[in-house]
Amino acid sequence: MRLLSLLLIVALGILPIQAQLKSPSQFFGYELGSEFTRHYEVVDYFEHVASSNKNQVKLEYYGKTNERRDLMIAVISSEENVKNLESIRNNNLANIGITDGDKTKNNPAIVWLSYNVHGNEASSTEASMLTIYKLLTEKQEWLKNTIVIIDPCLNPDGRDRYVNWFNETASKPYNTSRQASEHSEPWPGGRPNHYLFDLNRDWAWATQIETQTRIKVYNKWMPHIHVDFHEQGINEPYYFAPAAEPFHEIITDWQRDFQIEIGKNNAKYFDENGWLYFTRERFDLFYPSYGDTYPTYMGAIGMTYEQAGHGMAGLGILNDEGVELTLVDRLTHHTTSGLATVEMAHKNAEKLNEEFAKFFNNKNFKYKSYILQGSKDKIDRLKSLLLQHGIKFGSPKNIKVTGYKYSTGTQGSINTSASDLVVSTNQPKGNMVKVLFEPNAKLSDSLTYDITAWSIPYAHGLEAIAATQEIEHFEVLERLYIEPLKDAYGYINKWNDLEDAKFLSALLQANIRVRFNEKPLIQKGITYQPGSLIITKGDNQKHKDFVNKLDSIAQEYRRQLSPISSGFSDVTPDIGSPDIKLINQPKIALLSGDGTSSLSFGELWHFFEKQLNFQVTVIHTNHFRNVNWSDFNVLVMPSGYYGSVLTEDNLKSLKDWISKGGKVVAIDGAMRAFTNDDSFGLQYKTKEETEKTPNLTTYANQERANTNQMITGAIFKTTVDATHPLAFGYGDQYFTLKLGNTNYKLLDSGYNVAYIDNNTKPFSGFAGSEAIKNLNQTMIFGEQPYGRGSLIYLSDNPMFRSFWENGKLFLINAIFFVNNNSFTL
Repeated sequence: MRLLSLLLIVALGILPIQAQLKSPSQFFGYELGSEFTRHYEVVDYFEHVASSNKNQVKLEYYGKTNERRDLMIAVISSEENVKNLESIRNNNLANIGITDGDKTKNNPAIVWLSYNVHGNEASSTEASMLTIYKLLTEKQEWLKNTIVIIDPCLNPDGRDRYVNWFNETASKPYNTSRQASEHSEPWPGGRPNHYLFDLNRDWAWATQIETQTRIKVYNKWMPHIHVDFHEQGINEPYYFAPAAEPFHEIITDWQRDFQIEIGKNNAKYFDENGWLYFTRERFDLFYPSYGDTYPTYMGAIGMTYEQAGHGMAGLGILNDEGVELTLVDRLTHHTTSGLATVEMAHKNAEKLNEEFAKFFNNKNFKYKSYILQGSKDKIDRLKSLLLQHGIKFGSPKNIKVTGYKYSTGTQGSINTSASDLVVSTNQPKGNMVKVLFEPNAKLSDSLTYDITAWSIPYAHGLEAIAATQEIEHFEVLERLYIEPLKDAYGYINKWNDLEDAKFLSALLQANIRVRFNEKPLIQKGITYQPGSLIITKGDNQKHKDFVNKLDSIAQEYRRQLSPISSGFSDVTPDIGSPDIKLINQPKIALLSGDGTSSLSFGELWHFFEKQLNFQVTVIHTNHFRNVNWSDFNVLVMPSGYYGSVLTEDNLKSLKDWISKGGKVVAIDGAMRAFTNDDSFGLQYKTKEETEKTPNLTTYANQERANTNQMITGAIFKTTVDATHPLAFGYGDQYFTLKLGNTNYKLLDSGYNVAYIDNNTKPFSGFAGSEAIKNLNQTMIFGEQPYGRGSLIYLSDNPMFRSFWENGKLFLINAIFFVNNNSFTL
């Protein structure tokens, strides 16, 4: 009788919750999986869940996308835990040394589930709604010692691009034939965000607003487990941890082993249902900017879960085995694996806390400190990135430090000053410091899913020393005072950074006339290197109160201009010399659409719009034939395949435009379009037939044998002609990130501005032995004059994922400086 009374009390206790809380299907009025849910509806459902379970669910809106859609997380746990969320969160950070506070071994396990980072992998957001519902209605026991954080959609703009297209395109009922239009997304597809970035490659670099706002709240919580839910091809079943090799060396045995335990628990439920799955293949843990690796390097058990489907699957499709794959199947699988992962956290909460804390203990790394040296703009940009990740840094005393020197790849020394930067591994996030800064990450297997080199000193164009001892450093709080401008003949600004380019962009948009020097300019004993910006009062007489207007822009962009009192220089050239040219306003056309790489286009679109703040005209390739080219003097071609765009007639029109003074900037794969016409001077560099050997590799070993021909994102040193306008602001060497094994011969009649010389070797990352042989004497960046115009070739994409900061000035130089006379179309 007593037991019956107790059961009645419990039942009555949960009745109000169950009566109020609706399942997703009840809430929407259709069975979950029979339609795709728009993002605002997903937000509505999570708000419904939170309002129905105020004591167990807290919503946090952490930002908005570029298209003003909400970014949010739901924090779910027991009523007792939710009452104490802040103390639990602070205790977790105290346990790993990030904050001061009470350390405790009794903290709940913290699990973060991330859904829909790729917008057209849309089943996971549907699963997020079913997952939160089941946690609250069926898994209350787990929540007693577990906090579950759900981000239902990391990429709302991409998801709605896909969902809106599908909803307006699909047949009713849906058509399972893959030839149906509902299974063929138009360019650019729903995978990327508004600016067509792959957000799953942006965790470490934080170039996008979604990432920037997310990592703030992520680092506020620092979860013990993180799952990133994805979809793959329709013929692959389901993938879950453990991950594939290579694992980065900082990953602990515990992290490896617990992935296996989680995988086994997932397998138990998939086995019960007879579902197919695979593990330990393809998806490695090396490149640091993924949704599994970034959390792993922050101490979590970071994992990728991949469901068959992707944007091709729609609501249902027949795969190659004749099996119908439905959205209901896909969301059910994701719900099952998500819940199984939470179950493992619940069963191992104490151990998770214990091992998580151990990860942050200082390790005996070979390199204890990284000392970085460069311009203030570059150092400040790096500081900003480190602050986003909660990585500590400081400034050194004036000492000499010795260690691995990045510019030479050997032991060397630099003399430091307070303007330099020291980043030590002796801090809670020392593991991430090692991952981001180490010269050459140890690679256990050459078969990787992504690039194998990303070292920050190379990416940011900084000289650096990796020191085996900890370098004493101190915090410097500074804000550069910009001296107000006084009346003068003119003013000069140095040119070696993106910040200088932003300043130039602002000047041109304010209709201020600017010149640049093609040769060193010497005024009163001071040498101004080529590319310096020269603004004279005489050029800008139409501006009333010109000095104050210029000063306002200089203050906004933190530029300290050097005044000059005369146009007469110490030696030639004088200010009025033909070697000091007026920067004509570039009128830029940027290709998009079919044939272009959506990622490459997105990188450029984002760069011009959000970084350089300079307007370009985006032209779809379908309209190429109808473009009035006289409206433009620069054409930027993202990487892509332009065979169907540059038809005989279109190519003839383009050549005529270039010969009259037009300028083409061809990036990476776009260069292929100019290899079949000898007048462009561009040729592939391929292996000679005599070097080829018979292919006797077995079928099983073919993939591994092919690595000899591969370059998987490796860093190489190039020789630079710093006298060419394309290289203004650079020295005589540049470290390039080479993404593949396509190479181009040195130009015979043009200018080889950056090229790989002989005796090539990667400074960081993997490159196969055969691929390296073919790199000698190859062009990286060059200019080919063509009539009055020119083509600028950028064979290694300097805009790649927008994180290779040191390459961006090449693109800017190509637009503003190279063949500047061509702007007089």
